[in-house]
Order: sequence, then structure tokens, then C-alpha cells
Amino acid sequence: MIYIKNGMVIDPEEDRIYGADLVIRDGRIQRIISRQPGELSQPGRDAGEMDIDEVEMTVIDGNGLAIGPGLADTHVHFRDPGFTYKEDIETGAGAAAKGGFTQIILMANTKPCVDNPDTLSYVLGKGRKTGIHIGSCVNVTRGMAGKELVDMEGLSQAGAAGFTDDGIPLLDGDIVKEAMERAGKLHKPISFHEENPGMIANNGINAGKASDFYGIGGSPREAEIDLVKRDAALALETGAEVVIQHISSRETVELVRKAKAAGAHIHGEATPHHFTLTEEAVIEKGTLAKMNPPLRTREDRLAIIEGIKDGTIDLIATDHAPHSRQEKEQSITKAPSGIIGLETALSLGIRELVDKGYLTLPELFKRMSTAPCALYHLPGGRISEGAPADLVLFAPEETWTVTEEFASKSANSPFIGEEMPGVVYYTICDGRIVYKKI
Repeated sequence: MIYIKNGMVIDPEEDRIYGADLVIRDGRIQRIISRQPGELSQPGRDAGEMDIDEVEMTVIDGNGLAIGPGLADTHVHFRDPGFTYKEDIETGAGAAAKGGFTQIILMANTKPCVDNPDTLSYVLGKGRKTGIHIGSCVNVTRGMAGKELVDMEGLSQAGAAGFTDDGIPLLDGDIVKEAMERAGKLHKPISFHEENPGMIANNGINAGKASDFYGIGGSPREAEIDLVKRDAALALETGAEVVIQHISSRETVELVRKAKAAGAHIHGEATPHHFTLTEEAVIEKGTLAKMNPPLRTREDRLAIIEGIKDGTIDLIATDHAPHSRQEKEQSITKAPSGIIGLETALSLGIRELVDKGYLTLPELFKRMSTAPCALYHLPGGRISEGAPADLVLFAPEETWTVTEEFASKSANSPFIGEEMPGVVYYTICDGRIVYKKI
């Protein structure tokens, strides 16, 4: 049993923050004891009312801490199987817990890729041993080749959380339509990486100031817009739950906004790096700020923030993408795209969205916990009596400095050296403490 006293509970469903103690037992929130300002907690007395011996309790003093539902990231790469020198499921889970995440949905672009029951079983089996909830999407097409759909029905029965070929855009519109229709019948989300490779000279670098700085061709915004136009229309036609991943351009935000207004079950996803950074970071940080789709302009960043604010973008996901130091030390055109993000995501959300007045803390948690849990039919995402005891306890105003000492195997982050608010003290999953700040 865990008794959390003197905390400030974040309620995303009611958009409120209130003082309370939480009693956790058998993996669930057994009781919420609201507190008036200045009222002292008495764990022994309150536990006694439920015939629980105080000796059995682990008491956590939440004074100065906010208590939110455990974060849920529905776009993560743990590189396992196949690329475990970058990350594996165990180290990735450790990074997630340190960042306040209790729910993770993995992408399927591993080696072998997750287009078959055996690889899915391997991933889910390792995930069950980590202490947090780890699910996985499966591929849309066999071998991520874009030509033949996987056994979507069979893989759904085997435990797939959703479908995606993330990392490789799907170019065949007929394949996309059929995949949406089948995903819709299975009531599973289907997610799309929207970059038309035929329009791109070099991935990961915006065609504009950044590409000019390096004297190379880049990735134009039209590459994203082109496929989003198609998939927004197909989402409306098929009725599927469609996720437009890692939105990078203002035009895409507007396309998703219009599709939602027309009745499409379409979801916008944004990463912390896309609502925080611009292509200026690629000029300053080099390959540490190279990602697909690329960082774009200030106007694009602000449009993404506005989309998050008005609900057009309803999912915040990290696209946690570990790479080795040696890989990132290659030239700008040879280094792989992607950054890690699980350990900095909450802090960036607080700094860039809450502290600057775009969202309240409950609204941030709605986009980082409640909405992704609802879309993927996951437990968690709320704090109420009887709900799963998946929680993060953090100090919103306390600051920390990002160093290369990550729980992740990799350290490919453009935020190293920056001071950020939001220090995670505890992550609790299924009523067990899976991370505690030392």
C-alpha cells in the first residue's frame, strides 16, 4: 500500500488542480481524500478508517509536488530487436519511467520489423518484464515495403495496439485506403509518416535557411503537405482513426483542423522538438537537431502550438529515436535523423506550453496522457477512485539541467546544457514505484 500525502492532484478530465491525499492498494487508487488549503494530512488516521495498519504503508510526502496521471507516449522507438546498441526495451523503459511515462506504444520499424506474430510476441514479452506498460504497433505492409498489407486481423488478435509503417511513407493510395478500412473495422488507430520522398533531396533538413546554410538540398514542406492532403481525405471517406504523425508545417495543422471539422476521425500528433525548436537549431546544433520531418520555421512552430492549444493537435508524443554517438558524429547528410525525448518531454511541455500560457497543466496532461490512452484503449490517463494507480509526481517549478547522463543508452539530444522546469520525483505504475529520484 502507498499513501501519498499533501499532493496537488492534476485532473485532466475536469481541467482542475486540487489538494488531496491518495491511497493506493492492489494496483489501483483506492481512495482520494480531498484537502482544504492548509489542512494537514494524517495518514495513520485516514488509513485506520479503512482497517489498514500504518506499518503496511509506504508514505510519500507530496508537499510541493503535483500528481498527474502517468504519461502515455504513443510514438516511441526502442530499437529492439535489431538495433539494441542504440536502445533496448529495458533501457528504453528506464528512460520512460524517469520521464514520468507509464504507457508506451512502440513503433514497428525494427529488424526484423513487427509484421509477424513472432516478433510482436517477442516485443510484448520483454515489455511485460519492465514494470511499465509497453504495447506495440505492427506494420501496415509486409517488410515495410509498401506493397502488401500484413495480416491486420491476425496481428490485432495477437495484441497489436495499432498499425504504422512509421519511418517509411506509404505512397500507394489504394493500399492506404484498404489499410484504413481494415483498421477501422478492428477499431485500431493507424498512423502515417507523411513525407513524399520524391520531393526530398536530403532528409532531416528543412528546405530553406537550414539547407542553404549547409549548401545542400533539403526536405520541403510540400513533401508533408502532399501526403497529408491525400490521407485527410481518405480518413474522412473511411471513418478510420487516423493519426498524422509528428506534424511539422502550418499547412498540415490547417489540413487536420479542416478534416476534423468535416467529421473525420483524424488526430494530430506533435513532438516537443517541433513545438520548441526551429531550423535555426539545425544550424547551431548540427546533426543533434536533425530529424524527420525536419524542424521548420518560427511560423510553423507557432502554428503547431496553436493547433495544440485549440485541440487540432490532440496528441503530444516524443518520437523517441535513439542513435549512437558515432552515428550522429557523421556529416549532416550521412547522420541518421532523430533525437531522444522521453526524459525531457514533460519539462518541455511545461516550459513551452504551460509557463508561456498556451495550456494549463491539466490541458497538457490531457494531450500527454488522457487523449493517447483513450485513442489506444489503454488503462490510465485519469486520477479517480478505482482507476489504475499509474501516476507521476513532479515539482513543476523546480529546475534541472539536461546533461548527457540519460537513462537511455543514447544521448542524442539538442537540449543538453539547458535548464528546464519540472523535476520528476516518482513514477508509479500499477501501484508500484518504478522510478524514484535519488
